[in-house]
Amino acid sequence: MQPQPPSTHRPPAAEGSGPPAPDQSTWRRDLSASLVIFLIAVPLSLGIALATGAPLQAGLVAAAVGGIVAGLLGGAPLQVSGAATGLVVVTAELVGQYGWRATCAITALAGLMQFALGAARVARGALAVSPAIVHGVLAGIGVTIALGQLHVVLGDTPNSSALENLAALPSELSHPHPSALLVGAVTAAVLVAWPRLPGRAGQWLRTVPAPLAAVAAATGVSTGMPVPRVSLPEWRLQALPALPDGPVLGIFAAVLTVTLVASMESLLSAVAVDRLRAERAGMQEGPADLDRELAGQGAANVVSGLLGGLPIAGGAIRGSANVEAGAASRKSTVLHGLWVLLCAGLLTTVLELIPLAALAALVMVVGVKMVSFAHIKHVQRHREFPMYASTLGAVVLFGVLQGVAVGIVVTAFFSLRRLAYTRITVEQDGAAHMVRVSGQLTFLAVPRLSRALAQIPAGAVVIVELGGSFMDHTAYDTLQSWTNAHRARGGWVTLRGRGGRPIAEPVSTHACRPWTPWRNHHCTRPSVPADAPAPGGGQQLLGGVSAFQRNTAPLVRDELARLAREGQCPTQLFLTCADSRLVTSMITSSGPGDLFTVRNVGNLIPPPATDGSCDSVGAAVEYAVEVLKVGSITVCGHSGCGAMQALLDSAVQSTTGRSPAGRGDGMASGGKAPADPQTPLVRWLRHGRPSLARMQRIGRLGRGEVAMADRPVADALERLALVNVMQQLDHLMAHDCVARRVAEGSLQLHGMYFHVGEAQAYVLDPPSRTFTAVRPEVLDAV
Repeated sequence: MQPQPPSTHRPPAAEGSGPPAPDQSTWRRDLSASLVIFLIAVPLSLGIALATGAPLQAGLVAAAVGGIVAGLLGGAPLQVSGAATGLVVVTAELVGQYGWRATCAITALAGLMQFALGAARVARGALAVSPAIVHGVLAGIGVTIALGQLHVVLGDTPNSSALENLAALPSELSHPHPSALLVGAVTAAVLVAWPRLPGRAGQWLRTVPAPLAAVAAATGVSTGMPVPRVSLPEWRLQALPALPDGPVLGIFAAVLTVTLVASMESLLSAVAVDRLRAERAGMQEGPADLDRELAGQGAANVVSGLLGGLPIAGGAIRGSANVEAGAASRKSTVLHGLWVLLCAGLLTTVLELIPLAALAALVMVVGVKMVSFAHIKHVQRHREFPMYASTLGAVVLFGVLQGVAVGIVVTAFFSLRRLAYTRITVEQDGAAHMVRVSGQLTFLAVPRLSRALAQIPAGAVVIVELGGSFMDHTAYDTLQSWTNAHRARGGWVTLRGRGGRPIAEPVSTHACRPWTPWRNHHCTRPSVPADAPAPGGGQQLLGGVSAFQRNTAPLVRDELARLAREGQCPTQLFLTCADSRLVTSMITSSGPGDLFTVRNVGNLIPPPATDGSCDSVGAAVEYAVEVLKVGSITVCGHSGCGAMQALLDSAVQSTTGRSPAGRGDGMASGGKAPADPQTPLVRWLRHGRPSLARMQRIGRLGRGEVAMADRPVADALERLALVNVMQQLDHLMAHDCVARRVAEGSLQLHGMYFHVGEAQAYVLDPPSRTFTAVRPEVLDAV
């Protein structure tokens, strides 16, 4: 594992200095982002109003109210609300059936229902609806929008249903309106091509939002053409909403439809925008509060309905554009609403130059994009395409609420079918017997499972492949009982998941952790009679190997087989001490093939041309750098190092002429260092003398040479271990292959120190020569 960079530590504010001043840069970022989403929202709002048959001014009202009210009250600060794309079809039906004033009343009532749902804290429950149904609803709405707006692009008016629009399409295509068709084609072409503009000039042009560029280009092309254009009435307060005339049940269904669709669209958009926010640094706002967001959307719909605006929902298009534009807080959303309000009051003349065909083409492209092929692949991968397709078709044929009902019924049918359907087969594959289970293992399948397992002879090698994702307790107990009995008769059993991937065995009661020491590792203890002497180290080692074969090997066999075929390709050389308390894979959370590890007493790296007996470490460094092409080398020291203690003891002995009292642990705790200067251990430790001399030069306080960022250095032993890490990094640079690749920029060197008692790793910041603790949150910030 490549060590994480040290975290930045800011000194605490002086007492009495008060709270820190707000970051002025966030205002600039929010102002810039607000202008971007304002330029997207204006043409999109006008296009949605046109598609619904509502007054065009209603789209601007929805955009302004969505930005200001939902922006201030909502729980997803970076989400941008406005005229709801997913409610285009529903709103068009309401306008045609009840009239515009009644539609405004339905919008306000739906807002009240949303507010009540948010207060009841049920927002998370709405996300329990299958994604296949949600995506199917959005795709069905997109198809309906695209079919209706295509008629406007062709110079006609849309019909009341998708089927009527589809039936009338051949005659419209045979007699299109040339000017309207040209305007629509230009709009669609710019929308599609704008994000793909190449070169530096294209990068500069892409700072202008694609919808604004498309509408501006279409407006310019349409100059002098006889095409219908935007007509905004004089800005004035609309007539108050009026309750619709009709059956109460029908009105309730309309309110419920607006509530459900607007809520689902807003919550899904909030989740998507929140994911984008989490990937960005410098955001002031925290995670989305979905209950507050639902209540805020309800308040916005109440205000929009009372002011004569369209139904409001959060939009993923506008919200993602807000995040991409660099917004840091909810100020960008609120400012965008203010710009829309100013535009509606001051730029009416400019807006009336826009041809209606351009707005229709804009909304048509948005509708086409709502049929996402990525979503289709996603639901197909999870075997939910029938739910998606049935929901889409029902929305197009019957309406949104009916489509949701059909989707729920189909989903329930397939869920019950999957739960009840199970296919179990037994095949012999060489010396092994394959038991394949397709579907879910429930109590309904237990008789078939028992009959299949009864066919397997005693002592056979068995692979049970579970293709489902659910197993109830009855099936679990049956499989566990049979596995224990089969193993007791000398058989061998392993479990695999779908596609042959190894899975953890539910039939095992193994609970020991991989890092548990042998003395506490119950599954590694050899089976011996009660009156037998305690097992020796060799038996314990074999017990551990046996536990590996039983519990771990089935899980890693495929990965090790891949490494055996492809060869090793580690990215890191990890050089550390041979101390038995350092478990490198545990400290670095690494697995097979990740680290090329070199361990020796004291994590020493002799410089080149020292002694032929030291070639082992140099050979490993050369092999890792030149052959394996690792990108990083880490030298890791540790607390309580016996080698460092021996070096300190030798310094004391040379100064005082007497042996020091035993101290430290590791190698020192195992006995005194050999006194014979010709022993291999003493000869090896002379490679640590440069570290000892370096520490003696800097003195007890370190003189800026070495320090810990979070605490003082504990004692001389810890100081020497830290200095030794830096000294060995210098020795590494004495190797030509290392120095050359570091100069090329293809190799990085890192220092690390591990405190055994604290289970805490520290990494070296070379410029400041400071070791900083690695915190859990470091990974989140990188």
